[in-house]
Amino acid sequence: MRMWKTAVALAAIAALAGCATAPPAKPEAKAPAAKPKPLAKGLDPDKAANPFPSTYRPLPSGNTAIVGASAFTGTGDLVENATVLIKAGKVEALGAGLAAPAGYEVVDAHGKWVTPGLIDAHSHLGVYASPSVAAHSDGNEMTDPVTPQVWAEHSVWPQDPGFNSARIGGVTTLLVLPGSGNLIGGRGVTLRNVPARTVQDMKFPDAPYTLKMACGENPKRVYGSKGRAPSTRMGNVAGYRAAWINAADYARKWDDYRAKVDKGEKADPPKRDLALDTLVGVLKGEILVENHCYRADEMAQMIDISKEFGYHVTAFHHAVEAYKIADVLAANDICVATWANWWGVKLEMYDAVEANAALVDAAGGCAIIKSDDPDLIQRLNQEAAAALAAGRAAGLNISEAHAIRWITANPAKALGILKETGTLEPGKRADVVIWDRDPFSVYARTERVYVDGAVAYDRRDPTRQPKSDFDLGQPGEGGR
Repeated sequence: MRMWKTAVALAAIAALAGCATAPPAKPEAKAPAAKPKPLAKGLDPDKAANPFPSTYRPLPSGNTAIVGASAFTGTGDLVENATVLIKAGKVEALGAGLAAPAGYEVVDAHGKWVTPGLIDAHSHLGVYASPSVAAHSDGNEMTDPVTPQVWAEHSVWPQDPGFNSARIGGVTTLLVLPGSGNLIGGRGVTLRNVPARTVQDMKFPDAPYTLKMACGENPKRVYGSKGRAPSTRMGNVAGYRAAWINAADYARKWDDYRAKVDKGEKADPPKRDLALDTLVGVLKGEILVENHCYRADEMAQMIDISKEFGYHVTAFHHAVEAYKIADVLAANDICVATWANWWGVKLEMYDAVEANAALVDAAGGCAIIKSDDPDLIQRLNQEAAAALAAGRAAGLNISEAHAIRWITANPAKALGILKETGTLEPGKRADVVIWDRDPFSVYARTERVYVDGAVAYDRRDPTRQPKSDFDLGQPGEGGR
């Protein structure tokens, strides 16, 4: 019996030893994970970031030498007896007494003045077109307080006669914005002021998009009157914050999805949201914030909100109390797009001063004179002159050569296009205005307006005074 037990034990030991030395079983091979199919272009916000590209083409131009002018460069300088050389649509050179190269058209500007093309940083031309009738009221989508999904360019009517009137006033570039009835009103579009059949033919190539936001009385009045939120300023702030929270969450979902796709993992993409696409563009720094806001305390609150969610306010618009916090705005690199003489239309406008732009400038800030009006856009130089005079009356020593920046270089900065236009520096677009006298004179008129080196308006040549189809009228009686 003992021998039998021993034999069994030895057999068991041998079996265990055999198991220890036997090769492990091979795991079953797994089929490679199926690579996620790429999303259709229209479902991926990264692939469809620019679905309405610019089709702008400069007007035909030649090489030009403008000689003998008093030239405001837009960089703070005044050059007397200046020659401005234009070649291939760009500023080639600017200097005192430069000789005109052979083959250049010579334009005698002795006794006249030259500036960069004027830039209006706040316009509603095309979205509130002339004539001002209900059929042309396309600037405010007041169906919800947060509408970042709407784009101003989809309302712009290129036949608006206001574009031609603005060009006569020296405006070569303008930012067309949605209205201010909403907390977040939608995207703005930067346009070249040239005659065109479509808005895309006017669209400034590669200019960044902008987002219109609004503080204060407008949103709370519009929605409070409908019995909806917001109806108070605290409701306004809650609405902004909720929108940015939703945008950050949306961005996170797309980031998570893309990370899984990069790893080859199965992933379901988020549903694309046009409103949140725009807000995420702001959070990424790709879309510039243009914020309607009058009161100093509200501008300070909007700065706090921007820091809470990690975006930057490019410019406060209207901003009649900017002078109260001019140092804060300068420290945060926020421009102020304002007027000299508009005030009192509503309570938040009551504490305006004519020297507002000059005081912002004196604090080291970025001051801009803009229109927000189809008539004022024709006289931006006069509004800048009024702001300059008020600043000087307040004891500020500001030169005309410096103040011209309020309607040229500074708005170009706020629109993200200063590398392209806004000054008469070599290599920039040849957007140039010839004036019959000092542009800060109330009597000054434009002689010629160049856009990308081409004559877009000439006061003495009727063939270079474009008219829109609406100006020309319609043949026959026509139907309704």
